[in-house]
Amino acid sequence: MKRSFMMIVAVFLCVPMPGRGQESAAYVPETDTLVLKKLAGWQDLKLGLMMTWGPYSQWGVVESWSLCGEDEPWCRRKGEDYEKYRREYENLKSTFNPVRFDPARWAKEARQAGIRYVVAMAKHHDGFCMFDTKTTDYSVTDSGTPFSSNPRANVLKEILDAFRSQGFWTGIYFSKPDWHSEYYWWRYYPTPDRNVNYDIRKHPDRWRKFVDYTHAQIGELMTGYGHIDILWLDGGWVQPLTHDEVMKYVTAPGYAFMHVQSQDIDMPGLVREARTYQPGLIVVDRAVPGKYQDYLTPENVVPREALPYPWESCITSTRSWSFTFNDMYKSGRELVDMLVDIVSKGGNLLLNIGPGPDGTWANDAYERLHEMGDWLHVNGEAIYGSRPIAPYGEGKLRLTQGKDGSVYAVYLADSAETHPPAEIRLGALHGGPGSTVTMLGVQGTLHWRKEGDSTVVEIPSPVRATPPCRYAWTICMSRPAK
Repeated sequence: MKRSFMMIVAVFLCVPMPGRGQESAAYVPETDTLVLKKLAGWQDLKLGLMMTWGPYSQWGVVESWSLCGEDEPWCRRKGEDYEKYRREYENLKSTFNPVRFDPARWAKEARQAGIRYVVAMAKHHDGFCMFDTKTTDYSVTDSGTPFSSNPRANVLKEILDAFRSQGFWTGIYFSKPDWHSEYYWWRYYPTPDRNVNYDIRKHPDRWRKFVDYTHAQIGELMTGYGHIDILWLDGGWVQPLTHDEVMKYVTAPGYAFMHVQSQDIDMPGLVREARTYQPGLIVVDRAVPGKYQDYLTPENVVPREALPYPWESCITSTRSWSFTFNDMYKSGRELVDMLVDIVSKGGNLLLNIGPGPDGTWANDAYERLHEMGDWLHVNGEAIYGSRPIAPYGEGKLRLTQGKDGSVYAVYLADSAETHPPAEIRLGALHGGPGSTVTMLGVQGTLHWRKEGDSTVVEIPSPVRATPPCRYAWTICMSRPAK
């Protein structure tokens, strides 16, 4: 995961700059029928959970990025001595001991919150493996990590098993770059930026070892962790580039200092191997235009308009991806509004929570999930399995359509509104012969009338006095006029 909170203008550049986490509007549709079927099912789920977690949580610092030598705000670190910092960072392995790790509780709470799929972290850019691997000793199960003696030491497996037992779809986050690997960041050279730090053309054998290393780890994940629905690959700067593309990047403002080069890890072979073990696997080679980006992932932003391809906004529940001390969580209202806005535009929300160094979530995280769950318990009919319908939104309203043709208008209340208004005007949604109007969570039908080009729904005073939920209220119209 990158550390840049870029706005939508940057998200939809036609060709993403490597490593900036930008998405491409050039979507290449999938052709594998098993993947297409799974993608359609994934689009029904709407709400997912990611957990950015590793030994860095002990310091409460940004995940991985403080190791990177780029002059960016998300790469800042304490102290003036980089090599000393790197040694101390990597030594966090020797004190990582999250003894209160309880994935069963996470899965139960997430299920009650209305979350339907999980993307669990196998490895971030720093290369520390949160799973049992034979490829490196830089892992949570190595004897040099205190938690390795715990029965739940294989963190990734424990998370996937716990969530799968609660009926979740399961996905794996995996960083393509690996800053701990000698085959990516060779200690012979300095590490000026996020890219491989040697010339691959001069050292093809070393790069070949990195490709083999990456494929071996993906092979472990695809064969030792049960049924997997999603392989979520981060680090979009690891991609093949033509000479002209490389020259375009290295001469662009802000990229002259970067060691941009073609970094081909044989995605066709990797995906083919992965789907041999996991047929129908959704692959998200994020920020890399092409056939291995089954859905797109705008980061920490909600697109202004509906998008014509499968997509998911990955967004933090706090100000950070990883755990930081005394972090500030988004309010329940913000999370509900964000989910509704995303779903109305045809997307999914992948919400991130950063576990702490002891293996727990903050109390605020549970409280926010409870608030989302309470709202979805009443209004989930307008969210799950829905599809967007033009004009998607107007004013405080966001529209979705059910598979039976019913249309839902979710009224997003202002922070000062604790009760629904007396009337809700549906400018784009028109009642017709046989149309019925209800409010989700309320018994009986509501009176509505045509008024000019609008449909006006009257909200009875008892409903206004005791609304069915907080933050947003949903009007459902069956058999709307065409």
